[in-house]
Amino acid sequence: MDKSTEYRDRIDEIDRQIAALYDERMSVSQGLARRQLEEGTEGLHPGRERQKLNALGKLAGSDENRRDLEELFEQIFSVDRRRRYALMQEKGRVVRLPFAEIGSLHKETARVVYQGAPGSYSEAAMKIFFGPEVDCFAVHSFRDVMIAIEEGAADYGILPIENSTAGIVSESYDLLAEFENYIVGQQTIPIRHCLMAPEGASLDSIRTVYSHAQSLMQSERFLADYPEWKQVGMQNNAYAAMKVAREGDISQAAIASEYAAAAYGLKILERGVNHANDNSTRFIIVTSQKVFVKDAGRISLCLEALHKSGSLYHLLSHVIYNGLNMVKIESRPIEDRPFEYRFFLDFEGNLRDPAVRNALRGLRDESRSMRILGNY
Repeated sequence: MDKSTEYRDRIDEIDRQIAALYDERMSVSQGLARRQLEEGTEGLHPGRERQKLNALGKLAGSDENRRDLEELFEQIFSVDRRRRYALMQEKGRVVRLPFAEIGSLHKETARVVYQGAPGSYSEAAMKIFFGPEVDCFAVHSFRDVMIAIEEGAADYGILPIENSTAGIVSESYDLLAEFENYIVGQQTIPIRHCLMAPEGASLDSIRTVYSHAQSLMQSERFLADYPEWKQVGMQNNAYAAMKVAREGDISQAAIASEYAAAAYGLKILERGVNHANDNSTRFIIVTSQKVFVKDAGRISLCLEALHKSGSLYHLLSHVIYNGLNMVKIESRPIEDRPFEYRFFLDFEGNLRDPAVRNALRGLRDESRSMRILGNY
């Protein structure tokens, strides 16, 4: 037998011993957890875990092995906690969720608020979701949408949350963290920007183009063919179309949606000026009520991880351990706490599901803070 084979055989034997000891440890640990649940005592003690890690680290033969040994036992403790949460679920110790299940949203009688002006993509998404005859009104900013819901002026509001090419709408994420409003639906619509101008205008007559800065960026390849055009950013595409229509100047054009062209009687000079053919925006429907429809399949959370190494990794393990499919994670800086971040997590599931409740218990107990933003 060569030396390499001898080493491999010895490693195999040690691994078998480790596996047997791991089985034994988990069995004893589960027995302890059952006893504590029967006695009504709390078995999760982060301070004791830290003491144990320090004690176990001292058993290592070198500083390098100490770090590795502590990391190994951190994983074992993490698995132990997840099994304990599952046992608590099994014994009926379910996490209490202050969300009421409803059969459906009352779209026909709802009053809805959106940001912008008639002809905006927000208005278009709202009318697709609630119907063309929806009772609605527009406000100036995304913050105004959240305030209108909070104050009861509207039952629901609609906000853009992400674009397939430009990424997240960071302001919407920040407002979700700030306000006690909740997501109850979503609507995705294709984004197809058009160049529009008053009747009598042509590509040759245009000298200035108005649009949202993001829409100008998305249309940069088209605009590159007209370097003499001045580009002016505006708060909203629909506002740009409104301005061009109101002033009636054939040297001015707007980049906006077909909805805006129809709303303001503008002539479309060019369709599809944004270079991404598959461009789309996802909008969320928010309300002040803690409700979810019975067939909801996506959960959004806002959480803050403990400010220490590996904390986010251990939090995400609860999603994996419970067999849930995470579909999105984003981070946003926390105001007045430099270089600390708030995480927004989306995964598939319904608040009634035992696996979801088990994951939420672990996420809640092991994060600095956690808030369910909605199940929709």
